[in-house]
Amino acid sequence: MARTRITISLERDQAERIRQHAERAGLDVSAYLVHAATRQMAETEAIEEQFSGVDALIAAAEAEAEAFTPEPDTTTPDLTEQERRDVEAALNLVYGEDRTTARPGQAA
Repeated sequence: MARTRITISLERDQAERIRQHAERAGLDVSAYLVHAATRQMAETEAIEEQFSGVDALIAAAEAEAEAFTPEPDTTTPDLTEQERRDVEAALNLVYGEDRTTARPGQAA
């Protein structure tokens, strides 16, 4: 198989760190970078494959939501005190009690 040369530019300290790591691994810099890139690509592809079904479901749900045009509700009665508390509790679950836009488990 014919080889192709790829030229990269990086900071001197990055280059030195890569050389040191390659040396510790017993590889030349080219082999080390090819190994690192190949490993990263395999990891990314595995993750994409694992989540492809979920991504498809999300895309379908987003498309469905865009097409949805709810009818205006002109007969909304006032909420009872219990309903207000229920709504408040639901909003706290989604936005947190401090009402940031981050979802639970995500950084704000």
